[in-house]
Amino acid sequence: MPGCFKKTLFAVASLISFTSFLLIVVAMGIPKWMTGKILCKTGADLVNATDPELVKFIGEIYYGLFQGGKLRQCGLGGRRSKFTIFPHMVKKLNAGLHGMIIMFLCVAIFFSLVSFGFCVLNAMKVPYRAIKGPAGVCLWNFLAGGFIVLAVTSFMAAAKLHHLTERIANFRENVFQFVILEERFEDCFWLCVASATAHAVNLLLIAISGIHFPKIKTKTEEANVTAEDIMY
Repeated sequence: MPGCFKKTLFAVASLISFTSFLLIVVAMGIPKWMTGKILCKTGADLVNATDPELVKFIGEIYYGLFQGGKLRQCGLGGRRSKFTIFPHMVKKLNAGLHGMIIMFLCVAIFFSLVSFGFCVLNAMKVPYRAIKGPAGVCLWNFLAGGFIVLAVTSFMAAAKLHHLTERIANFRENVFQFVILEERFEDCFWLCVASATAHAVNLLLIAISGIHFPKIKTKTEEANVTAEDIMY
């Protein structure tokens, strides 16, 4: 049986792994990875709008991995609409990169659950195989965190290098053209960053569990028996 200190560390590590799993699931389900402000350039150019009038042509957009929405402002009032990435919009995006982001997160979910199971196992008993022990827990946490980092990096590349927000904003817009004034990563994106950080914390906890702390030994005083003690 593992000691109380190791039990506590692995119990905390199992809780962190399960929390990471929940964070990824929530992040994938909520359409708030990116938000931004979009300018209806065509409408602004038609009326030759100046700075005070540009407010009437500035809308909003938000989206996640599967769906999103936007507020179109083209001078005649706002019009809200919602959209889904699959199956139609993905054809206009970088489908391979978008699919890789989802695949990386799905693999990270799997390894997070595996890490959770191995942490529970190590909290209950000492496995007889090394791969089931701390080495295995480190491996699963490293893989889970690594795939999350790949997903986050891929999403940043899609947004910044492949102009993901602009492509989504102009999807099925035959008359008006939209340009991006501002975009920022939102809560779901940072939930994935927090999930990757959680696995890094787990690696630190497992490393601490392998430290052998010196045991405190009490020195027993040797009895000095003299000839006078024997006489009495």
